[in-house]
Amino acid sequence: MTVRFIGAGPGAADLITVRGQRAIASSPVCLYAGSLVPAELLESCPPGARLVDTARMALEEILAELLAAHEAGHDVARLHSGDPSVFSAMAEQMRRLDAAGVPYEVIPGVPAFAAAAASLKRELTVPGVGQTIVLTRTSVRATPMPDGEDLDTLGRSRATMVLHLAVQRVEAVAEELVANYGADCPVAVVARASRDDEVILRGTLADIAGQVRAAGILRTAVIVVGRVLTASEFPDSHLYSAARCRD
Repeated sequence: MTVRFIGAGPGAADLITVRGQRAIASSPVCLYAGSLVPAELLESCPPGARLVDTARMALEEILAELLAAHEAGHDVARLHSGDPSVFSAMAEQMRRLDAAGVPYEVIPGVPAFAAAAASLKRELTVPGVGQTIVLTRTSVRATPMPDGEDLDTLGRSRATMVLHLAVQRVEAVAEELVANYGADCPVAVVARASRDDEVILRGTLADIAGQVRAAGILRTAVIVVGRVLTASEFPDSHLYSAARCRD
């Protein structure tokens, strides 16, 4: 058997890879976070599949399900929202599967920041404006950030920054970033990207917190900070330049 960690995408049920959907359809056991993974994806599970909502389960309970499936010889579709390479808590599961000798593989998905950029209709790497993206979060109730990964340190590059799991403390985030980015720096908040109830807010570090509070956004949102959000005057990319040597 194999455990397949599958990126289930940012919310829209059709934003999943063909490989991921096939893996769901062939797995008699499916573990998913019911609070984040669209219920429509579960319709691809085979008849009689064991469906386990992990939203309120502790890590050891999840591992018990994976090990039980392994002992029964059943493949497992382990659905993670977005892409499992970012803020998915997949690493500790894989570590325990390695220790238990359980095989697994990873199927990537559409990450939340990519879905947010698509909703904003913006490229996050604009020539001459920004060519670096920092994906990060802040500490509230989550694991503390490592030394040197605080917002002040990361913000010194003035690179485009995408914050996950941070909208609940948007006031503090904006205050911490102003010193490096300036109060007039463009900011966008995208909640529930790609879903029918998606919300998009656009503003600056000076006013975005008030917009977020007025909209009542508390979770399932990303904050995008950077000049690329409003850039209109920039050089064309060398990629399609007529002067580029294509030999």
